[in-house]
Amino acid sequence: MDKILKNILKKIENAGFEAYLVGGYVRDYLLGIKSLDVDICTNALPKDLHKLFQKSSSVNNYGGFNLKIKNYNIDITTYRKELRYVERKPVEIVYVNTLEEDIIRRDFTINAICMDKDEKIIDLLNGIEDLNKRVIKMIGNPNERLKEDPLRILRAIRFAANLNFDLDPDLLASMQNNYQLLGDGKQLFISAFRIKTEFNKILLNQNYLVGLNLLDKCHILEILHIKYHPDMVYVQDISGMWAQLDVFKYYAFTKQEIRNIINIKAIIKNGNIDNRILYDYGLYTSLVAGEILNLNKKAINKMYEKLPLKTKDDLKITSQEIMNILEIKPSKKVKEIKDNLINLVLMGKLKNNNKILREYVLKEKEV
Repeated sequence: MDKILKNILKKIENAGFEAYLVGGYVRDYLLGIKSLDVDICTNALPKDLHKLFQKSSSVNNYGGFNLKIKNYNIDITTYRKELRYVERKPVEIVYVNTLEEDIIRRDFTINAICMDKDEKIIDLLNGIEDLNKRVIKMIGNPNERLKEDPLRILRAIRFAANLNFDLDPDLLASMQNNYQLLGDGKQLFISAFRIKTEFNKILLNQNYLVGLNLLDKCHILEILHIKYHPDMVYVQDISGMWAQLDVFKYYAFTKQEIRNIINIKAIIKNGNIDNRILYDYGLYTSLVAGEILNLNKKAINKMYEKLPLKTKDDLKITSQEIMNILEIKPSKKVKEIKDNLINLVLMGKLKNNNKILREYVLKEKEV
């Protein structure tokens, strides 16, 4: 265990309280996976935590504290249980006194394993057994727990895909019976942003096809109007992954994200990358699409370096010069002429030289 985490646990214990690492960090630790997102649970109340960490932390959503130390993102939260949910948010919580009461509110057994400052494992719900079996199992009754928070359906699929685990049969059956808790095909019943976040985590893992297969098996792609192709190519760019899906509606996407996806789709549809593609879409987007098309990355970079012009401002003739030669006023015609010149330069039919471009415009005028 990193000294940073050990010292935080010691600090809380030295003040007379219990403190344990819990959740994803412990799960990943036992699987040999490095994790920088850390959850700590304790019987110290928020007011006690405030006294201990007021100078180095910010308050998190549940009255605990968030610390950012080096690369760690650490959440410290008081033992609690949720009394009531509204739209997957716990709107009523109560602080409890024991670790056992806190642990049973968590989602899956593999996320309920705890570790103390001496790296002793506390496994109250047989999470290690499920970890060894490589299975995602719900804590408590799956139907009830999914109704509390339908996002757990997507979380279960994400963990199964990213960890290459199986879903417990009871959990899978419950997910297939309760998928409409997420939406009815016309509208979503939980946050589009949260759905997109879980999708992103699935798509950015090399085991993404397992996740997509499970999403399909649980009818989730159906209600979201998303289709995928088994021959998708894995790329580390999230827009590149979304560009390979057929998406009816871009839930919670920014305008820039939608633009990136549409541009990558256009290049993929073109099937190749040339000077015009590089000029229109830029190097980065072309590289992402090129990877999907299995094109040589070095060749694309080299082509971009030799591009005769990268923006319209690089064209060695101005709109005013064109208007003077043709004796016309500002109009769409000027833009059309510039676009044609840009295309001719990119195709290698004209050099990007002021004299040559002026002569070409004059010749066209005479024609």
